[in-house]
Amino acid sequence: MPCDMDSLDDILLFADRHCTDDPLALLLQKDRYPGINLGLVAQQLEGRSQAHSKWPSLAACGSYFFPPKLNREQSSSEATARYKAGIAARLHPDTLADLTGGMGVDISFMAPHCRQADYFELDTELCAIAKHNFRHLGLDNIACHNADSLAHLAAHSHRYSLIFIDPARRDSHGRKVSAFENCTPDLIASLPLLQSRCERLLIKASPMIDLHLALSQLGSVAEVHIVAVGNECKEILFLSGDSTEPTIHCANITAAGTSLTSFTATSEAAAQPLYATETATYLYEPNSAIMKGGCYNTLGQQYNLHKLARNTHLYTSDRLVYGFPGRIFEILQAIPLNAKTVRKALPDGKAHVVTRNYPMAAAELQRQLKLREGGDLFIIAATLGTRPQGWLCRRVAATPSGTDS
Repeated sequence: MPCDMDSLDDILLFADRHCTDDPLALLLQKDRYPGINLGLVAQQLEGRSQAHSKWPSLAACGSYFFPPKLNREQSSSEATARYKAGIAARLHPDTLADLTGGMGVDISFMAPHCRQADYFELDTELCAIAKHNFRHLGLDNIACHNADSLAHLAAHSHRYSLIFIDPARRDSHGRKVSAFENCTPDLIASLPLLQSRCERLLIKASPMIDLHLALSQLGSVAEVHIVAVGNECKEILFLSGDSTEPTIHCANITAAGTSLTSFTATSEAAAQPLYATETATYLYEPNSAIMKGGCYNTLGQQYNLHKLARNTHLYTSDRLVYGFPGRIFEILQAIPLNAKTVRKALPDGKAHVVTRNYPMAAAELQRQLKLREGGDLFIIAATLGTRPQGWLCRRVAATPSGTDS
């Protein structure tokens, strides 16, 4: 991979001329284009295709040079980067450091909210690409450092307003890890140094991380942000600060906007849930960020909904509650969960199966009921009180305009 800026520009120019070519077919034409690194050209074409959905703003920048596939896959999406930029905008730091720069998407969106930003990346070629991209994005306040960020912090006494770190979450065998101490760098071992070099520390963690353990390890955390995109939990952010207890923000980003539900452990413990003895007209399923955060009692109280059971994180009501942060279903009928009855209700044999606090997983129940995935209807199986039950349902839009949260 070339590192000089002129080489990057040449590759981009060639990619522009072949923007409609199939990347795989182009790779087979090396003899036709001697002196051109067709691997890098294909990389640009693939990156541009991916960018339309993952980074639409970067796709609009014709001079953006996309790094290899692995770096792209490990990078934040524009949606989650913009969420972090919102945190930076609120804090308005004077100086910012991204210690694990990578592709540079996060710092690209956070940097406009500070005076000076430092990007650190150990990989020489990736650092050169990021420098090229920052220049073409007009981000003149970002300084690139091809260096070990922790070694740099240890050797210098400079104190940043905000440090952002996203430790690598794969072990030496390439397996995914989530605990801070298993990441690279070891966040817990590095914590004293990090805390001594910034006013606020923003840590990006795996969506699989144990929240309670992470909070006990980090100590002074003011905010936790659980960020989902399209109801898929993508990342968890920990923001340091003096606080008696952290506020937990559960965000779900969709095309319609971002739903945000916030609570503390104290407010959740104080909320008094209402429990249903029977299901009403509608069922409500919280989004994945709320499920990860455990904001169950607060949510039911906020929307005046009845929970099906203590460990069944579904709610019911007779009225349609627009704006609920999750999926809403209209119950068409209660249904015995046996193949014969279900087949009669679903002649085409298709439905989406959802289980919550039920003796078997959704995939197993789907096989038992001899259903195929698809269609517009749902079989929802859950425990109501102490009784496992099933319902045939259809989705209902979460807002009067017909969009979902």
